[in-house]
Amino acid sequence: MKVVQTGSFRRKAKKLHATEKTALDRAVRKLVASPESGASQKGDLAGVRVLKFKVKAQQYLLAYSYEPELITLLAIGTHENFYRDIGKQ
Repeated sequence: MKVVQTGSFRRKAKKLHATEKTALDRAVRKLVASPESGASQKGDLAGVRVLKFKVKAQQYLLAYSYEPELITLLAIGTHENFYRDIGKQ
């Protein structure tokens, strides 16, 4: 399974703290093991899946697209304006 990051995802992930990066690594490993574990989106975001995970008490969302043998990481962030921002990409 190949995992690819978009430029905007890479920039956001670079700004995360160490504990957040550790949780992100666990979430990506979970995706590789079970790519369809995220919720499939509808409407403008069709084809995008979102996996929710927690860092301490804060919930983060990881947007990705899935094709056989390829996972593209699109965005990461908290719920505030998350869906609006990935809709613009």
